[in-house]
Amino acid sequence: MKMKFLISILTTIILLSCTTENENSLEPDTNYLPLAINNYWKYSVKTNGTSLKDSLYISNDTLISGKTYKKFKTKNLPAGFYSNSLNKNSIRKSGTTLLLSGTLALDFGVGSPINLNLNDFVIFNENASDNQQLSIISGTINQTVDVYPLVIDYILTSTEVETFPTYTSNNRVYTDVKRVKIVLNAKITTNILIGGFPYTASILSPQNVIVSNQYYAKNIGMVYTNTLINYQLNSLPGGTTLTIPSTGSQSQDEFLDVYNVSN
Repeated sequence: MKMKFLISILTTIILLSCTTENENSLEPDTNYLPLAINNYWKYSVKTNGTSLKDSLYISNDTLISGKTYKKFKTKNLPAGFYSNSLNKNSIRKSGTTLLLSGTLALDFGVGSPINLNLNDFVIFNENASDNQQLSIISGTINQTVDVYPLVIDYILTSTEVETFPTYTSNNRVYTDVKRVKIVLNAKITTNILIGGFPYTASILSPQNVIVSNQYYAKNIGMVYTNTLINYQLNSLPGGTTLTIPSTGSQSQDEFLDVYNVSN
């Protein structure tokens, strides 16, 4: 079992969320992520020294619970955290808010794929003030690894951090840029036998395992994302071991290369 197993779980949690929204038809539509069919964004993805390419685009309209969303897809299997989050999922606008919905099927390499439902997860709000929390969600995911049942408790927050009149990324200058931060705090426990007696062991103490800073430019979309994934597992009693690396550290940058958008 390699490190990508745990990263896949944590990336999945970032999408598994449900929030409430405040509908206000008098507010103007946000245009920090233009949602026209055939809009596309191509990114250079750099992860711990490795460079890959992502191509993200809007393929079609789709109806979910009677509401119209835009379906996002990638040309190939996405390498970047941001493109992976949107791939095969749908976004709609509500006033100045962008909401993500859909279904995600992930194969963790330990059995059948697991389907996770996405329910209007707020990823952006144009009218939010600096340092305003956009949402907070908590939940639990159960997963079995090496015959051990893992209980993953998480708290997910998204925050509008700051606004830039101009912002430079990849030697390009963008205007009217907003930074949104998504933080996933998680803890993992499991049940093991010590001397023949059941014992609840802490595998991962509560810690911020994903911190993703996403920069949106007006009339363009996401122009840069930096995502840090870090964790430190605890030693388990009784000589119990898992095939998950005890530590993990990953830094990823997604730079916008080419785009074509219309509102």
